[in-house]
Amino acid sequence: MNHNAKSIRPFIGSKDFEVSCSFYRDLGFEENVLSHDMSVFKSGNQAFYLQRAYVKDWIDNTMVFMEVDDVKSFWDKLVTLGLPEKYEGVRLVPIREMDWGRECFVHDPSGVLWHFGEFF
Repeated sequence: MNHNAKSIRPFIGSKDFEVSCSFYRDLGFEENVLSHDMSVFKSGNQAFYLQRAYVKDWIDNTMVFMEVDDVKSFWDKLVTLGLPEKYEGVRLVPIREMDWGRECFVHDPSGVLWHFGEFF
């Protein structure tokens, strides 16, 4: 089957929608408000939906992987943003090298785990 897919956009939730919107804007995503309880955040041709919805088991098990060109450069810029100091619950985990590539991690204010990585 050929999907002819143009994009794939996951839906993620938020414990505090306004805080999460601010966090993702600070992280460099462009926000397009869709309604009072949903926005789409874009980076280039990639996007995800952020919802004003919180189910602890769902959020605690949500992970998103975003491939970047240069994870070292991404990390260097990421640490200058001071996100853990600005947002409660945000954690950054430095770059780890794996057999497939390297990645760093960001826990958003709600607990969603982001992997930012590059493949070898």
